[in-house]
Amino acid sequence: MPKHLLIIGFVWPEPKSSAAGSRMMQLIAAFQQKNYQITFASPCAKSDNAFNLITIGISQVAIELNHGSFDTFVKQLNPDIVLFDRFMMEEQFGWRVAEQCPDALKILDTEDLHCLRKGRQLAFKDNKPFDESYLFNDIAKREIASIYRCDFSLMISEVEIEILKTQFKVPDNLLLYLPFLLDEISESNIKKLPAFDERQHFITIGNFFHEPNYNSILYLKESIWPLIKKQLPKAELHIYGAYASQKVNQLQNNKDGFLIKGFANDVNEVMQNAKICLAPLRFGAGLKGKLIDAMQNGTPCVMTTIAAEGMFGNSQPNGFITDSPEDFANKAVKLYESKPDWKTYQNNGFAIINKRFQKAEFLEHLYSKIATISQNLSSHRRNNFTGQLLQHHTLQSTKFMSKWIEAKNQKE
Repeated sequence: MPKHLLIIGFVWPEPKSSAAGSRMMQLIAAFQQKNYQITFASPCAKSDNAFNLITIGISQVAIELNHGSFDTFVKQLNPDIVLFDRFMMEEQFGWRVAEQCPDALKILDTEDLHCLRKGRQLAFKDNKPFDESYLFNDIAKREIASIYRCDFSLMISEVEIEILKTQFKVPDNLLLYLPFLLDEISESNIKKLPAFDERQHFITIGNFFHEPNYNSILYLKESIWPLIKKQLPKAELHIYGAYASQKVNQLQNNKDGFLIKGFANDVNEVMQNAKICLAPLRFGAGLKGKLIDAMQNGTPCVMTTIAAEGMFGNSQPNGFITDSPEDFANKAVKLYESKPDWKTYQNNGFAIINKRFQKAEFLEHLYSKIATISQNLSSHRRNNFTGQLLQHHTLQSTKFMSKWIEAKNQKE
């Protein structure tokens, strides 16, 4: 009899809109490979960009926040594993899962470390260096508590695992490094990609709902692109991303070649047409899907330290890493004009994908972790007394707050 996985999604997956959507589809494929029966449930409204999971044999269920109907649903489903998509979903539904399905293995997919992203954003807003005072924020208290309450958490970045272990003292056995799960780029596929002389212009891409992406577009507009345009007057910057609002579209400037292109139906096509990908992120966390897209399509990058974080390990990057707007612009121009440099960094990108993100290796780690903890679930939970403590208090506080909200809604 196949095992059952319940995924509780913060949003419905949108692989064409965000790296988070691509990541979720990779996780779904990983469990399908082991013949899990999968149900995807979310309290979020579906957008037109949401992937239709029914087409790949997955049940889709709409669930409600602060509503007892979830208790009935999850008890009847009786999943072997519950995967929470970001800590907010564990906060909302974790205590209900613990009550109704106490033997279900609970996994948290953090996507990125939200407290790190939030702390960096606050430091940037205050125009101060990021330090511990920004890291130990209110979101950290919620997110770390969620990590402890789960049996283990999937971490996309080695840097973030190190922060959790050193700064927050989270035990190593509660964390599993699981980056993007990618196929190898073959020599035959590399040969099919457009060459240096067949490409033109610059590209940047990212979901505009995501504040780090929108901020990077402003940074390009105000500080970087004018310096590039001065040296390369015929160059254009093509800006792609889902959910381009009016404040994004009004940044368009045809004369300056600063072009808001909006949603990309085929990220591979637009990335292959471009010569250079720009990623001047000033805050953020996790791994950057735009860099993965660039490396897979043979497009070298110029990026900030934040953008590059966790991506390359000990490998040579697929472009220049710099945090000065002047140096960023100069490096972008150099890479745009130098075919030998461009080719070197392109090859670095292929090597990184094939060395650091091979799904076969990481899937074995995932399957092994699930098997080991499942076989020793009681002792694993006993050894995580902090998690038990937090689970107890969450049951007392969140449970009754949720029930109060439910009762209040029924009266109205």
